[in-house]
Amino acid sequence: MALTKERRSLLVSMVLVFFFFNCHHLQVTSCPDQATTNCTDQDRKLLEFPLNLEYLEAEFFLFGALGFGLDKVAPNLTMGGPSPIGAQKANLDPLTRDIILQFAWQEVGHLRAIKKTVKGFARPQLDLSKKAFAKVMDKAFGVKFVPPFNPYANSYNYLIASYLVPYVGLTGYVGANPKLQCPASRKLVAGLLGVESGQDAVIRGMLYARAAHVVYPYGVTVAAFTDKISDLRNKLGKAGVKDEGLIVPKFMGAEGQVIGNVLVGNELSLSFDRTPEEILRIVYGSGNESVPGGFYPKGADGEIAKSYLVTVGSE
Repeated sequence: MALTKERRSLLVSMVLVFFFFNCHHLQVTSCPDQATTNCTDQDRKLLEFPLNLEYLEAEFFLFGALGFGLDKVAPNLTMGGPSPIGAQKANLDPLTRDIILQFAWQEVGHLRAIKKTVKGFARPQLDLSKKAFAKVMDKAFGVKFVPPFNPYANSYNYLIASYLVPYVGLTGYVGANPKLQCPASRKLVAGLLGVESGQDAVIRGMLYARAAHVVYPYGVTVAAFTDKISDLRNKLGKAGVKDEGLIVPKFMGAEGQVIGNVLVGNELSLSFDRTPEEILRIVYGSGNESVPGGFYPKGADGEIAKSYLVTVGSE
């Protein structure tokens, strides 16, 4: 049957509409693949970087609770990286040991989760010795403690030393999240951030309950230790106030109404963020992302951290 002019016009219009929507659909459905390709490199770098801190937390908590670390409980996750320097079992009371052991296994899970998403890198050289922690405390207080601070001596010291760890990581996850392009990457970071924040809250809560306790033999309260450590991290990070101790002036408390500061937040009680550069300045203890030291005597790993070491080496 011959097509009328009107029918031919209608048919052409329908074909064009069909073509348009299918082509548009193809473009949309192909975009995620293209976007994934484009975002993978940036996301990979941002997801690999926190492995540095996850390795540190896993080893510190495992050794503190059990007296051994990844080399025994999950050697495949180390990818042949060197064993940590000076890590040892801490003299913990039963409750603190129970909590730290839970943290330890959570960190093992974090390592697995990240490495299921990106290849990652081998465990970097970590210095978890008494000497490394003592240097941090001496720098925080501006005096040389006698005897040197020993994080493994008792539960008070260990919790104070633990105050150094998860919070730095969680600010890094807050900073990384808006830079991630892939939904899967953002979901992973949100999941990691949730547990890291929980760990930090538990540590701060336990220390807050002991805020007025005077740490022997230094004659300094637990609250003062957290103030000095937070001040040091702010100084090293060189990006303003992103760290606060357990007791703050009232105007700095939530809504300017309280001096207790069991959870850290800005003026709107939102978590602070940090860049990888800020984190490196803090964990190196040097205030310079290009000068390794502190808990990473040979520097952190991953493309972001290594890019600063390469820059220095090429000068």
